[in-house]
Amino acid sequence: MDWQPFAAMNLLRNPFGELTRDDRVRAAVVDVADCIDRLQQPQTALQFIADCGRGKTTHLLSIAAQAPAAAYVYLPEDERCPPIPHGQPLLIDEVQRLPWLVRRRVFARGGGLVLGTHVDLAGPLRRAGYRVWTYHVGQDLTAERLAEMLNRRIQLARLRSGPIPQISETEAADWMTRHGSDIRAIEFDLYERFQQQIGVG
Repeated sequence: MDWQPFAAMNLLRNPFGELTRDDRVRAAVVDVADCIDRLQQPQTALQFIADCGRGKTTHLLSIAAQAPAAAYVYLPEDERCPPIPHGQPLLIDEVQRLPWLVRRRVFARGGGLVLGTHVDLAGPLRRAGYRVWTYHVGQDLTAERLAEMLNRRIQLARLRSGPIPQISETEAADWMTRHGSDIRAIEFDLYERFQQQIGVG
């Protein structure tokens, strides 16, 4: 293991590279207990609204991890709409990309819906009979919470017991000054910084 590029930092890999779905849930600093309770009610829709990189997907995956019958689907940009699965709840990421006719059919199915979106869909959801709860993701980000998120990612890449790099609240506040609540941009910069520390990039 000591031959690995990040071994000198006591890490298996760059902690800010792509994560698996399970690791995204492990690194999440979100409380979705309230969301799970609300989804117990019939015809409930939760929509998580934000620009890219603020944590919509993290919220959706954290809810899916606590709902055994859930189905999650991500709608890629500029690609054909994938099949929409059935699940309770059904979680659709980037739902603003759903073609109008498909969206109408999905909303007509009933059951619980959890949506990651850039646009407010409360109107169409209510017209389809849903009770809607809206969460504006990223607006409550603090330096303390950001530092916890970043340090969880570093912890997931730990090689063995012993010290590992840490992000302080002061550093997190500095990142927020540069990028606001755009966590993806912060993680990208940190990825580059870690690459530079091993002489790559």
